Amino acid sequence: MKLESTLTCPECGHRSVETMPTDACVHFYECKNCGALLKPLAGDCCVFCSYADLPCPPRQENGRAHRRPANARS
Repeated sequence: MKLESTLTCPECGHRSVETMPTDACVHFYECKNCGALLKPLAGDCCVFCSYADLPCPPRQENGRAHRRPANARS
């Protein structure tokens, strides 16, 4: 399982490598470049599943593939 994932802001395209927690979902993330508040897209459990190049650790463990490209919007 990989714990580092690159989040891509859908507003400005800024990319940031972040460490994903293994014991909690991240429901909000503030872009370090533009300040946009990212929230999971419908059907996703966290911002990593919606905007990162790797899904969160629980989805990695369950073998669920990442369904959206990192720059997906709702």
